[in-house]
Amino acid sequence: MQSRFTTDTDGRLPLYAKLRDQLGSRIANGEWKPGDMIPSENRLAEEYGVALATMRMAMKQLVDEGLLDRRRGTGTFVKQPAFRADLFRFFHVHHVDDPDIPVIPESRILSCQKVPLPTEAKKAFGEDSASQCVKLERVRLWSGEPLLFEEIFLRLPDFEELLSLNLKATGPLLYPVFLEKFGILISSATDELSFGIATETSAKQLELAPDAPVAVIQRIARNPSGRVIEFRQVHGRPERFRYRVTLGDQPA
Repeated sequence: MQSRFTTDTDGRLPLYAKLRDQLGSRIANGEWKPGDMIPSENRLAEEYGVALATMRMAMKQLVDEGLLDRRRGTGTFVKQPAFRADLFRFFHVHHVDDPDIPVIPESRILSCQKVPLPTEAKKAFGEDSASQCVKLERVRLWSGEPLLFEEIFLRLPDFEELLSLNLKATGPLLYPVFLEKFGILISSATDELSFGIATETSAKQLELAPDAPVAVIQRIARNPSGRVIEFRQVHGRPERFRYRVTLGDQPA
């Protein structure tokens, strides 16, 4: 079988990490859908032309991130909770060579703590908000390179228990965790894109020079009743951002 393996990722990455990225892309672009059983490690190792041990390491990373679910005696499946369309649709990252191919970036939680509610978050949450909130700092990576640095502010007391969770084991998407652990469904979100200057923290995490230009995304996410649940501020490397809009009726 012809190998699907490509080398358009950072050459400094170990082979299993490159495989993780490419398998993750196949999940994101819908080749393997939620609930589907994916090919065996032996078959995938043959398809990509790599050692079985290397493929096992790549698959383990996807399982650890919550993208895949191993069922003893049955096989490995795309995990259902992380890929419900109504949760995944708010985050769109695409392959650099083909904007029609979505990818799932890695997620690295840097910190989770209780902090005073910032002015912008308070404005989004409204007057009924508490004086404190839960703040997450997270970096998103693709092929080992940082794409986005996120500051995520969540309501208290709704997310009080988040402070005691092992967030490193939650996988690359937060909204499935909100639903599974707290019964909170994010049903709509508003993203606003602008450009600004990196902060000291975002410059460090994105490997940019101090005061470098960055793309800035502010997100306000709501539950089905319209209550604001999350305020998020994201800094991204500007050379990685593209804006595309399609106008008019499209073929079915």
